[in-house]
Amino acid sequence: MDKISKLFKKIGEKDRKALLAAMEKLADSEQRGSLDIKKIEDTDFLRLRQGKFRIIFHYSQKDVIIDSIRMRNESTYNL
Repeated sequence: MDKISKLFKKIGEKDRKALLAAMEKLADSEQRGSLDIKKIEDTDFLRLRQGKFRIIFHYSQKDVIIDSIRMRNESTYNL
């Protein structure tokens, strides 16, 4: 089982729904502008803030690849 699946089993229903909604908006290029997305320094990765969680992703051609979902802490951006 991958880390994202494990995280979704551990978190509450409210957080799970919020993360899923944010990932759906991320996949829809028209709604992407309303999200809090920033590039992570010195990498090709971007991050999306969703409450206490951070969705780390990158673009591959026209696709969005989600690399990890982490709770915000000191090591969140250590890739």
